[in-house]
Amino acid sequence: MSSMLAFTLAACGGGSGNADGTGSAEQAEPETAVEETEEDTGLQPEEGAKLVVWESNEEKAFIEEVGKRFEEKYGVPVTVEVVGGGDQGGRLSTDGPAGLAADVLTMPHDHIGPAVKANLILPNDYFEEETRASAVEAALTATTYDGVLYGYPKSVETYALFYNKDLVPNPPKTWDEVIEFSKSFNNQAENKYGIMWEVGNFYFGYGFFASTGGYVFGDNNTNPQDVGLNNEGAVKGMTFFQSLKDILPLNTGDITYDVKSQLFTEGKLAMDINGPWAVGSYRDAGVNFGVTTLPALPTGEKMTSFSGVKAYYVNSYSKYPNAARLFSHFASSKEIELLNFEMTGQIPANKEAAADPKIVNDPITNGFSEQFANSTPMPSIPEMASIWEPAGAALSTIWNEKADVKTTLDTNVQTIKDKIATQNK
Repeated sequence: MSSMLAFTLAACGGGSGNADGTGSAEQAEPETAVEETEEDTGLQPEEGAKLVVWESNEEKAFIEEVGKRFEEKYGVPVTVEVVGGGDQGGRLSTDGPAGLAADVLTMPHDHIGPAVKANLILPNDYFEEETRASAVEAALTATTYDGVLYGYPKSVETYALFYNKDLVPNPPKTWDEVIEFSKSFNNQAENKYGIMWEVGNFYFGYGFFASTGGYVFGDNNTNPQDVGLNNEGAVKGMTFFQSLKDILPLNTGDITYDVKSQLFTEGKLAMDINGPWAVGSYRDAGVNFGVTTLPALPTGEKMTSFSGVKAYYVNSYSKYPNAARLFSHFASSKEIELLNFEMTGQIPANKEAAADPKIVNDPITNGFSEQFANSTPMPSIPEMASIWEPAGAALSTIWNEKADVKTTLDTNVQTIKDKIATQNK
């Protein structure tokens, strides 16, 4: 399993919360230089340094524990503010220059393109050599932009099929099996459903486009002039997606992360398409669950998924860039990434941590690793920011309104192209 995970991560190389808060950054020119001393690692925190870290609610307790350990070692207090990973890039673009953003961010890798273009994050310069030696290749590739390493890799992830073993002793291998099970299990009056996922979220909907031949951008997701979300394969996959409302007769706005998590915890939801961030809460709730690959499509194609790399990034407007660098390096160590796995179920990006028996022998991690082998890294070019909202709207229109699939996708792609054109003016 250790060699499989390492190979998978190399081959693929290339939930959400919200809270208002004030970081320790202040309006100023972005930092560039690294101040060094001869003590300890050669890099010391600034005098009087204090840090703010943005993190999702699912990993808040973990980052708070990391902050305590960091303060014990370096004497720098750490405050955690809840901001979902998907929201951090947008917040940074306004709060960074205004001096309101966190010193350290924990964004998914697809946000780094716009952040680099706007000079909002600092390169991983001082610890670059150590990071390149310790992190899996996929994580290094994903957190590099235009040849420069920016991230301090934290975890790798994709989503897979959670199943309640008490309700589904033998997990389905195909969507046909899911459909048959749901027909007998569903009871809408009792809020019982065979399967759920965040239907209106393109992150989870991507597989219905891509498994049958659709794609986001051409040339291995690097050409924003070629959008493949309305080609023949995309239409085929989305037509099947639309048919699944027969076994999940709810509108997209009623299928939220919190709703399905509660139902799965209560034993009213048999299967949940979710990511490793959900492992900790389901374990704490005492659910007897397993994780396996996504069901294959009726036409035989394996179902792909988006994969991502979460990493720590240093806000270029931070008052304490050295302390922020130190924290990011400290938090991406083997010891801390194993702690993250133990507390939240996140799969480490650190090579030594990924090879640890705790990871290798964990059946839940095996399920995610098998799905990771059939995943596609989220595009990290800046134009990806123009995809999420229109694609999510298209999913909702096709699902909620039973709209014509081809017409809806054509409109969606034109909207995306218009947004990209405006973005690049």
